[in-house]
Amino acid sequence: MIVCRSKSGKSLFVMGLGLSGLATVEALVAGGAIVIAWDDREDRRAEAARLGARIENPDQADWTGIDALVLSPGIPHTHPAPHPAAAHAKVAGVAIIGDVELLLAECPDAKIVAITGTNGKSTTTALIGHIFKTAGKQAEVGGNLGTPVLSFAPLGADGTYILELSSYQLELTPSLAPDIAILLNISPDHLDRHGGLAGYIAAKQRIFANQAAGATAIVGIDDADAAAISDTLAQVIRISGNDNEAADIRSAGTRLVEGDKILHDLAAARTLPGAHNHQNAAAAFAAARAAGIAGDVIAKAINSFPGLAHRQELVAECGGVRYVNDSKATNADATERALGCYAPIYWVAGGLAKEGGIAPLKPYFPRIRHAFLIGESAAKFGETLGEAVPHTSCGTLDKAVAAAHQMAKTEHLDGATLLLSPAAASWDQFDNFEQRGDRFRDQVLQLTSGAKCGEARP
Repeated sequence: MIVCRSKSGKSLFVMGLGLSGLATVEALVAGGAIVIAWDDREDRRAEAARLGARIENPDQADWTGIDALVLSPGIPHTHPAPHPAAAHAKVAGVAIIGDVELLLAECPDAKIVAITGTNGKSTTTALIGHIFKTAGKQAEVGGNLGTPVLSFAPLGADGTYILELSSYQLELTPSLAPDIAILLNISPDHLDRHGGLAGYIAAKQRIFANQAAGATAIVGIDDADAAAISDTLAQVIRISGNDNEAADIRSAGTRLVEGDKILHDLAAARTLPGAHNHQNAAAAFAAARAAGIAGDVIAKAINSFPGLAHRQELVAECGGVRYVNDSKATNADATERALGCYAPIYWVAGGLAKEGGIAPLKPYFPRIRHAFLIGESAAKFGETLGEAVPHTSCGTLDKAVAAAHQMAKTEHLDGATLLLSPAAASWDQFDNFEQRGDRFRDQVLQLTSGAKCGEARP
């Protein structure tokens, strides 16, 4: 655990007491800070009090004596309207920061690899962490990926923090100056929180703002907005998953190439299918090499990468059918990446639809054998599919998976994939995408258990 000794005697207000918020309370109290905390949930307030925080509603706190507001990334501080805690802090001139800012203050000598992008950042972060650890380097991996940064072990100059950072976290980390900074891609997302696309792009671009001379910047150029950012950087490694010859490192088919040189053949990397994952691999290769890791070590680590749950996770292969859990795909852009990897597809989709629905996926409709629709968006998705794709409104995930399994099993089509890639949020029927993906995995393993097929292993 990080101990925030630099905040000893300081007064900090921690707003939002999820995993990262409670880790922040614990780290600040251990370092001798005066901690005031609040969350709308009573059980979380009770836990923060047990850890040593003073519980106060932000509307009743004396903000004149507070040195900083440590805000959970999920709580708005600008758009669409600032949370009351953020509003009070701004009036009082109190700095608004996140837990990553506290990490940087406590471990200034450690190296930082920071990864952002609309899609692919979790896989890329985990892949880089896997490469570093395979190479025997001391590293901690987390941030938006799941592990709260103040739960990390303290690292010095020989260590590296590998951080997945969302646009929200980037706005709350003004001191961020990564040794290696990666922007994978940009597509419209979280626009309400950033006041529109321009604000979202500006938040992503902050990952490069404080980089020192000699630091490494890596940018994916497979979309126009990220490519435009690459053109603003004096020194940049451009990457592509689509054989873009303007890239320094790109994938050509399954091969990762640099100019005319083949760096690695990704055909053996079973957990990294598709052009988007080839771009992720290009980013990881560039980052690891910049950190001094040899190319052959990087290649072996890419091949042994176990993948991430809920991100095109190969759950099972049975009777010639692959069962893939892509529950993390909560928007059409993420689902597009999965649909491009497989055919024919028995597609389980739906939930709480985002703006634009699945209309952008029409070029991939010919890959879909049948769609099994769930959740609030079922009727709307069905209208978009129309006569182009046979579809069934199933209501619940359990019914959809059972129906898709039966059809795939009956039809025996070569290369068939039963794919959960919802193109929608999960909150209409589940607490989060992880719960949705876990339900899918459990049901698939029940359906495919037996002597002839079972859980797939990468």
